[in-house]
Amino acid sequence: MLIAPLITEKGTQLAKNRIYGFIVDQGASKNQIKAAIEEIYAGVKVKSVRISRRKGKVRRLGKRRIATALPDRKIAYINLAAGDIDVFPKA
Repeated sequence: MLIAPLITEKGTQLAKNRIYGFIVDQGASKNQIKAAIEEIYAGVKVKSVRISRRKGKVRRLGKRRIATALPDRKIAYINLAAGDIDVFPKA
């Protein structure tokens, strides 16, 4: 269901407002994502879930510059009503 947290500059700024981004499975629904977050992270209450689909970019790789497509991604932005998620690594 949840593949990985989305750790980007945008994600860091949104985390200040208790909104966290996760890369999720392509077939996951909002209700399934909400249930998975509340199950994995104890003491967290999800207020809302927003979903964004990003089409994979085409990159040219190798000596002959052959075009290959990166996979599509589905990103869920989770807004928390209560609790916090610690997804950012400590230095």
